[in-house]
Amino acid sequence: MPAQMERALKIAIAQPTYLPWLGYFDLLDQVDRFVLLDSVQFERQSWQQRNRIKTPQGLAWLTVPVVFRGRLSQTIADVNIRVPEFWHDHLRAIELNYRRAPFFERYFDKLRQRIEMSAGTLSLPCLTISLLRWFAEVLGITTRMVRSSELAVRGKRTELLAEICAALGASAYLSPLGASEYLLDELTILTGRGIEVAFHSYVHPVYRQMFPPFEPYVCILDLLFNEGENALEIIRSGRRQPLLPDEVASQIYQKVI
Repeated sequence: MPAQMERALKIAIAQPTYLPWLGYFDLLDQVDRFVLLDSVQFERQSWQQRNRIKTPQGLAWLTVPVVFRGRLSQTIADVNIRVPEFWHDHLRAIELNYRRAPFFERYFDKLRQRIEMSAGTLSLPCLTISLLRWFAEVLGITTRMVRSSELAVRGKRTELLAEICAALGASAYLSPLGASEYLLDELTILTGRGIEVAFHSYVHPVYRQMFPPFEPYVCILDLLFNEGENALEIIRSGRRQPLLPDEVASQIYQKVI
């Protein structure tokens, strides 16, 4: 009998984020390898160091204080935490606003342990990636994660993405939709290497949430504390068929006209 053809290795690439939103985990859940893009320049006051929780007064930011002065060109991998005990305030805010959530007691103590342990490294990516791995474990997502800083790759923008795909032997790339702003113009850098490109498509689901009305795009803690073991099913419910480059280009054109 002829040998069965090996399935294409599909990867996604995204910057490590502090307490990511639901769509981030849906992207993680769809691929064979997930590359944490920590070898690019850090952006201050971005999702790399902050995210939002829900409060009775609306959405509130939780921001990790980092060392930035004199380090304008530092990569994400090199970012250090400026205030070692910041996590006390974050946990206090989380407890204050979610202690009456149905699944708060199930997850909060383990969350506390993970934040305290990883914040003690004084490394922003160690904190964000440690939390990301913990969330994936709790949700039941088994995708292997790799840091780009641990790969022998170089390049900028799409060239870097192509090098990462080559380093991992990937022939399919699922891109965050936001990257289409530059990726569509540079698509041949990937397709010329035989890499199929599609864009992540996601519609934010509605779930049980405290403090009505419903607010989308809150960090993963909001879903986890309110829905518990149903969280992954709810995340997947927002998944749509990935968009091909021509479909994304058509949508952009229609918005322009």
